[in-house]
Amino acid sequence: MKKECIAMLLAGGQGSRLYALTANVAKPNMPFGGKYRIIDFPLSNCVNSGIDTVGVLTQYRPMKLNAYVGSGQPWDLDSEDGGVFILPPYMSAGEKGNWFSGTANAIYQNIDFIDTYDPEYVLILSGDHIYKMDYSDMLRVHKEANAACTIAVIPVDMNEASRFGIMNLGEDGSIVEFEEKPAHPKSNLASMGIYIFTWKTLRQALIDDEDDPESSFDFGKNIIPRLLNAGEILWPYKFEGYWRDVGTISSLWDANMDMLTPELIGLYDPAWPILSRSPIRPPQVIGPDASIRHSIVTEGCVVEGEVFNSVLSNQVVVEKGAKVSYSVLMPGAVVESGADVSFAILGENARICGGAKVGAEPDGSDNWGVATCGPDITVGAGATVAPGAMLYDNVEAAK
Repeated sequence: MKKECIAMLLAGGQGSRLYALTANVAKPNMPFGGKYRIIDFPLSNCVNSGIDTVGVLTQYRPMKLNAYVGSGQPWDLDSEDGGVFILPPYMSAGEKGNWFSGTANAIYQNIDFIDTYDPEYVLILSGDHIYKMDYSDMLRVHKEANAACTIAVIPVDMNEASRFGIMNLGEDGSIVEFEEKPAHPKSNLASMGIYIFTWKTLRQALIDDEDDPESSFDFGKNIIPRLLNAGEILWPYKFEGYWRDVGTISSLWDANMDMLTPELIGLYDPAWPILSRSPIRPPQVIGPDASIRHSIVTEGCVVEGEVFNSVLSNQVVVEKGAKVSYSVLMPGAVVESGADVSFAILGENARICGGAKVGAEPDGSDNWGVATCGPDITVGAGATVAPGAMLYDNVEAAK
């Protein structure tokens, strides 16, 4: 059962900054790009990188995510000597049950699982990023540097650097300082939240951190500084390519819009496919009076109205006389005749009734934002949903 490297995928986050969209579902299970779920990207990266053993650490609203991952068959992660494993928080006999209290604590609670495979290295991943990365190349860099930890970093605009964990490098190229969201950053190398650790070193660091009453049990805040203070070698892996953290409404909308430029993410590269548990749906139907421009329309959709610069997931319906522009429609959303949806995100099975208006084009004001309707929300006939509004409940028809 010994493995050189296994992956631990942190997929238990609530995704609170996605508000209504994640009220009843874990963020990694969010629909994305018409055909995918967010978790498809790290799982596909693992398989394409030759990593065949993945622990998926769940916590918040895990049922749908567990069902989606299943045995791992869509990602070829159902082999006898590896596979994908759902790892929720658990309680041992005589112990008090605990939720994962931080990213490091989540891995600490699964030391026994990792030890089962006796790995040399452990890859730590987040379940809410959209990107393609060859983890085997990152592992090569880790070995060559003889590092205790290698951290994937990406350059960001210096004006944005204070929003990230920033890595500062020494003359030899190693990481010498980590700053968590610094007010005055010294560099623009932002941590991507992707780590490769030498397991023996990480294992001891996790045990020591768990015994620290002042710890937040977090990789960025505690484990990385602990290793730096111990004089361990920390090395950057400088990633060049598309990467986006889709933890906010605006970033989720932006990333979906990026899907309309195929070369940005490179989804059509046969050598690096993004795999998915795609539902079996009938072919899309495009009505005789429909107008579709610069959009993604997936299986089971029925489009009889106007769709422009938008992403339509499976089983979306846009009726005749309806208009959808610059919007993301998740599975089962319906836009009835006469409705207008613009610069918006519609959650799964949302319904916009005839004559309703959701969202509007940017007007340059500070109040503008992407309008968002949560799953199963109905916006009544003739009602208006303002730009930036966030709907958790149904909106009655206009009086």
